[in-house]
Formats: sequence, C-alpha cells, structure tokens
Amino acid sequence: MAVAALPAGAAPAAARQAATQTTTCPTGWGSVAKTGTSSTVAPLTNVRTGRHACFDRMVVDVPGAGSGVGYTVQYVDRLHQDGSGRHIPVAGGAVLEVRVAAPAYDPETGAATYPGRVARPLPGVDLTGYRTFRDTRFAGSFEGETQIGLGVRARLPFRVLQLDDRVIVDVAHSWSATS
Repeated sequence: MAVAALPAGAAPAAARQAATQTTTCPTGWGSVAKTGTSSTVAPLTNVRTGRHACFDRMVVDVPGAGSGVGYTVQYVDRLHQDGSGRHIPVAGGAVLEVRVAAPAYDPETGAATYPGRVARPLPGVDLTGYRTFRDTRFAGSFEGETQIGLGVRARLPFRVLQLDDRVIVDVAHSWSATS
C-alpha cells in the first residue's frame, strides 16, 4: 500500500485556493417579463428544482408537448390565482409568477395529472440549501394554463428556456458575473 507524501500545510492551502476560486456566470438575463407564445393540450406532470453554481433552476415537465409549451414568467408584487383572484402568499424577497400554457389535468377527463394543491408548496420540492429559491406555491390550473409562485431571495436576473417537453426557469444567485 503506497501513501503519497504531501508537504506539511499543502492540503489546507489547496482547500483555501479551491474555496477562493470564483465561477464565471452568464450575464445579461435581466429581470423583465419573458414569454413564449405556444400552447399545448398535453398536460403538465411534474415540477422539479435543482441547484447550480450560478443559479437555481425550476423545470416544469410537460411530456408529449414537444417544443410547443408556451409560458410567461414575470416578477409580481403579489401572486393572485387566475379565475378567483385569491391572493396566495409566497415567501421571499421577490415573487416570480410562472405561467405554463399547459393544463395540470387531462383535458379529456378532467383528472389531475399533477398532485399540486392550491396555495400549498409544490409536492416533492425541497428548497433546503438553495441560494436563491425560498418558496414555491401551486396556484392552480385554469383554462389550460398552470400557475406557480416562485419565491426568490431578491429581484434577481432570470432566463427561461423552452426545450422539448419542458420549460426551464433559471434564477441567478446575483447580478454579477461571478458566484
């Protein structure tokens, strides 16, 4: 069995260097509303989140929709449920309203395809350890659109990507190009 010999103090120095390295992050996303005008009857089935070096990510899955999933994502002062106008409190320094042009139910039967409950946190989403995301709230599905409240730390830049069968919302950790 061989053991590598390191000079005394080498491991702590390497750890300090790694801790002080910065990651160059994308810039130019901005914080104005972003929209995609497609729509689909394919139902939304899942919402999941992930952590990255420069941003926190929310993914809305709409299997079978292809690239035809429309969206509107924008900062709002307060989240109000479509149809009823009911205020749904969302924790955080700022609130992003995420609207996806896909129902959270089967259009033929009316059966729910996503287990979200109005005004409750998104099922299966745990934001422990996230730098930017603070809260999620399901606001319901009304007339073929599904509405979600995303509480974030502050009004930060974000981008929206529409890929096959999903809409992705990335919210930056900061306004600067480093993280």
